[in-house]
Amino acid sequence: MLKATDVTWNNHDGTKARGWVIRGAEGAPAVILLHRYGADRSWLLNLAVKLNETTNFTVLWPDLRGHGENPPVSTSLLGAVEGDDATAAIDYLHTLKTPLGKPQVAGPIGLYGVELGAYAALDAARRYPEVRALALDSTPGSPDDLIRAVTIRHTSMNNSILPRLGSWGVRIYSLGKYHNTSSCDLARSLRDVKVVLLTGDEGDPWRASTLALGKCFANGAVEVKKDLTLTGYNLPASTGEQEEAYDRPVIDFFDKALR
Repeated sequence: MLKATDVTWNNHDGTKARGWVIRGAEGAPAVILLHRYGADRSWLLNLAVKLNETTNFTVLWPDLRGHGENPPVSTSLLGAVEGDDATAAIDYLHTLKTPLGKPQVAGPIGLYGVELGAYAALDAARRYPEVRALALDSTPGSPDDLIRAVTIRHTSMNNSILPRLGSWGVRIYSLGKYHNTSSCDLARSLRDVKVVLLTGDEGDPWRASTLALGKCFANGAVEVKKDLTLTGYNLPASTGEQEEAYDRPVIDFFDKALR
């Protein structure tokens, strides 16, 4: 953690974003880590440190809007703008300079995301072709699916009315920014991106949508790791051994995909 620096930058809509960054080698690739809904950047601290130590890549991991302590943007839009926010984080990485004034990040970009973060990573990848590697964990089929899950989680009531009201509420609050583009449609728009999909066993609520996503990438270069005992969705509940077993394949994927 002593390697990490607390940083801020501007999103494309003028709002503020914040995160931690650990610098890697000069001109090396970078990886951005995006947490799930209801979490914050601290969930991904250990993965970020180990990824930097193993690869010497620069690693940036923000609080998504509406998350973390006293967030600069108070409300999440559940996929409406989080992908664009991820591209703003990429733009921020390109402003980083070494002590000699050279670009800190000159290589390709990798994105890791869990649930809301996974959808944001997909959306960012179709916007910025410099994204060359995606590690997607517990990916929802669409923002509406995520709203449905979040509504049920908050109310402990599983009926058809509340999720619909939640979706309408987000649409109204987002002032026309909300879109319900499916994860599959986002995946179909990508070319030459290496992908690993991560999902848990039969009890994982996002298992079916994550496995279905594997058929949507046009180039077909998709690695699927299913039936994991631990996913990024429940990292804080893990033991050190379980966490290492999860982190290592993610780190190895980026190490190979971005070289």
